[in-house]
Amino acid sequence: MTAAEAADLAAAFKALADPVRLRIASIVACCPGGEVRMGEIAAEFSVSGPTISHHLRKLREAGVLSSERRANEVYYQVRSDRLDALIGQLSAMKAMGGQESCTVPACPAAG
Repeated sequence: MTAAEAADLAAAFKALADPVRLRIASIVACCPGGEVRMGEIAAEFSVSGPTISHHLRKLREAGVLSSERRANEVYYQVRSDRLDALIGQLSAMKAMGGQESCTVPACPAAG
């Protein structure tokens, strides 16, 4: 994994590491039709609208959610491709565990 790939994935994991953001992503993912309005998300929390907007922005910036404005409403969707990439990286790291073909200089197996 390159340094740029690691930074990109870390940003997504950091966004999902917040309990409110993780719950928001879960709410959006389970909605029929694959999308939900911002107001419906906010109704599930006892925090202010601006706080929910902040969390939604962080999830969008990390590529976990996408959004679409329709008239006066903003609809959010989970980016399945992004979640697949996150899961794929974790699966790849798990699969590499203990391989003799490691090329990282700090790894004793690389010698």
